[in-house]
Order: sequence, then structure tokens, then C-alpha cells
Amino acid sequence: MNKLGLGESSEDYLEAMLQLKEKNGYIRSVDIAEHLGVTKPSVSNAIKRLKEKGYIEMNSSSFISLTETGKAIALKVYDRHQTLTNLFVSLGVDEATAADDACRVEHVISDQTFDALKKLSKK
Repeated sequence: MNKLGLGESSEDYLEAMLQLKEKNGYIRSVDIAEHLGVTKPSVSNAIKRLKEKGYIEMNSSSFISLTETGKAIALKVYDRHQTLTNLFVSLGVDEATAADDACRVEHVISDQTFDALKKLSKK
């Protein structure tokens, strides 16, 4: 578990779902697998866990939607990812490395440190 109360993998899935919803207008398992570079069985297992915890729902056509709780977590992770990526790029790190590093850091950074970095990056 990390600072948001979920495993990194679950947070990555929720963040990916948010991004796919914004990009495509819908969320499908096959798109999640492609987006994250994981297998369809991995996505099926993640979907099962996230449904059980009340973070997502699936309709009869197998389209996935984030619940309010799931969306709130996804937005928080996405904000952390974007803020950290931008901060790292502003320090001279190339975009790809900055995004990869942000993905790792976003899951373990404390709220206090993240808030301080966010304030710093807005100056």
C-alpha cells in the first residue's frame, strides 16, 4: 500500500482508465491492456479487484466506468504524475525519463512533500 491507500498497480489502472475515458470517451479492457502494455488476463484480474473495491463498474456491453471514488483517486494520481513530470522537465530531464520517474515517484511521495513541490513548481 502507498500514500493513497492502494497498490501502485491499482493506481496505474485507475489513472489509465481516466486517460482513456478522456481520450476515447469510453473505457474498454483491450484499450487498457494496450495503454499499459500488459496482458488481457492482467487487466481482467485488475478489473475484478477494482470492481470488488467499488472503484469501477462495468455495464452489460463490457464498457468500464469509474465510480466517484475511483475517479477521485485517478485524478489525484494523474495530477501527481503531471506535476512531477513537468517539474522534472523544468529541471532539464528529458520528457520520457521525466514521465517514467514521475510514474514511480507519484505512488510513494508524501502529501506534504508533493504539496511543497507543487507550490514550488507554480512559482
